[in-house]
Amino acid sequence: MSTEAATSSDKAPARSWSVGPQDQRALLLSEPELEVARAILIHGPSSRGELSQRLKLSPASLTRLSKPLLDAGIVRESDLILDGSVGRPIRLLDIRQEARFFVGIKITGKMAQGVLTDLRANSLVSGARELPAREVGDVLDALVDLIGDLCSRAGRQVSGVGISIGGQISGGVLVERAPFLDWRNVPLGDLLGQRTGLPVLVENDVTALVAAEQWFGVGREVADFAVVTIGAGVGYGLAMHRQVVRGRDTGLGLGGHFPLDPNGPLCLEGHRGCSTAMLTIPSICAQISTALQRDVGYGEAFELADAGNKVAHSVLQASAHALGRFLAAAANLTMVNVVVLGGEGIELFNRYEQSVRTALAADRDPEASEVRISVLSGEFDQWASGAAAVAIQKYAFG
Repeated sequence: MSTEAATSSDKAPARSWSVGPQDQRALLLSEPELEVARAILIHGPSSRGELSQRLKLSPASLTRLSKPLLDAGIVRESDLILDGSVGRPIRLLDIRQEARFFVGIKITGKMAQGVLTDLRANSLVSGARELPAREVGDVLDALVDLIGDLCSRAGRQVSGVGISIGGQISGGVLVERAPFLDWRNVPLGDLLGQRTGLPVLVENDVTALVAAEQWFGVGREVADFAVVTIGAGVGYGLAMHRQVVRGRDTGLGLGGHFPLDPNGPLCLEGHRGCSTAMLTIPSICAQISTALQRDVGYGEAFELADAGNKVAHSVLQASAHALGRFLAAAANLTMVNVVVLGGEGIELFNRYEQSVRTALAADRDPEASEVRISVLSGEFDQWASGAAAVAIQKYAFG
């Protein structure tokens, strides 16, 4: 889809999104003040001493930098509590989660799933819209309607919108390529911003999950981790040295055809036993359906395996083994020891965890550190919350 075609539907007047009480005054914060705000947001309630150590600031500097945040109502102080280490009362600083609200939306080829969250990406309300067509104008209409519905039901005004989509994204606004929508060079961020009057940030869907984990998940504890998702496709993302890895090829799905089983089935591209052929829901269901000569859904595949169906068990067992190999490859090639596993196909890990871990261990050096697997929920809202997280990172204190 060309950019010219995309611009034909942006003529509608901007809608007011001020549907509830909220202080929306823009904050003009210095970079050191922003660093203090981010540290409190990410790490939760902290004493001034803890923040001083974490940010390598003197107590006087920390007090000076936190004052604008307290005055603006972004940060609040707790009541006096006893500090066990020194035996005197202190006040903890924490973010007012209700100070700002954001919308996150995950777009697939068929629907838009959205959430409205607080400053820590906690979902307050959620909703979805089916896409009547893949034309840019139809998708924009669905997004505008969904955002308005979320704001209305929550009774909140939002500070920004995050959109996540499978594909290549440039500059936080341009969808260079989105295979599920058959889009190329669509300035989605600009178009949606014109329709809503809100700041909009567009991000690759797996990269958005990495960003969410960086601030609100395992990234609070570790500097390096990988994210692997299985579902309609196979996704792979990475955070190194507390930074989300982004590049020109992010969104191409480069992990989607990693070789895992030389005797496995073919994917649609003709690769035998690649990650797409072994791990995706459509491929797993197709293998079982072909063997049983009837349509079998993902949920039924596990039911059949539990009931002793040898075909279903064999396919799922092979997929679990392949998943373990894929996780081992992610850890081995990037030297990370934490892998976050998610996606709507997560039931494969939940049901066959031991097989996954056995295959993972087999492909690791015996003296290598143990790989920690952090499992996300299978709820589709997880993707939308990731989209909200990238908007929070960009617009939380702007």
